[in-house]
Amino acid sequence: MTTFDFDAPLAAQLHERGNSIWEAAHEHPMIADIGAGSLPHDTFRFYFEQNIMYLEEYARSISFIATKAPDDDALNVLERFSRQIVENEIPANHGFLERLGGTLRARSLNEMTPVNYAYTRHLLYTTSQFSPAAGLAAILPCQWSYGEIATRLAAHVPEDKIFADWIALFANTAYDALVLDTVTLLDRLATDEGAGVRELAPYFDWSSRYELAFWQMAYTCGRDNAVPHIELDVSSDRSKMKGTL
Repeated sequence: MTTFDFDAPLAAQLHERGNSIWEAAHEHPMIADIGAGSLPHDTFRFYFEQNIMYLEEYARSISFIATKAPDDDALNVLERFSRQIVENEIPANHGFLERLGGTLRARSLNEMTPVNYAYTRHLLYTTSQFSPAAGLAAILPCQWSYGEIATRLAAHVPEDKIFADWIALFANTAYDALVLDTVTLLDRLATDEGAGVRELAPYFDWSSRYELAFWQMAYTCGRDNAVPHIELDVSSDRSKMKGTL
């Protein structure tokens, strides 16, 4: 795992205060089973069925932020972020689903689990109704946490190629670079808007909780849709914060 210091501290502060949630995701049994190559393929197939619907709404959320981008540099980062989802991740998810013997059900909100529906409504509402920094704070935990999870798993890649290929989708230098650009953009937008941790933490924190809930939902094939309540570290020393990729 690559560790780096951020030039601007806000994104690192958000990450640090939610560290307990992020570590719970890293240690989730679904992640452990992917790393061990032991996750039942039926469970992985269910994950992709839900994740394709999630990613479509995620891409729309990025577009909402892009319509409010304050300058060309911000628009460039968001355009590359959108392409990663639309041109890489959604097609890859379709490919994984096909390899697992599945077919995508009708794209209906009724096919979403409660966690998936709630998470995507949170993203769509935040990105459409609030500032670019607030929107970016909401969508960042998904992008950032997948890079971290995959990088850890890449230390010991499982033999099952479908798990290895999924890890490789996120554990690479190009993905790391995009995450760093997104994180840096959040820091800049927050500074330009005069928004601090207090203003942006609710959006970031809820998305972090939903990320963990999504893993649990997928692991139980939709039976568990609870959103966990995990205490956050609100007393972090910003001078000691570091981000990880």
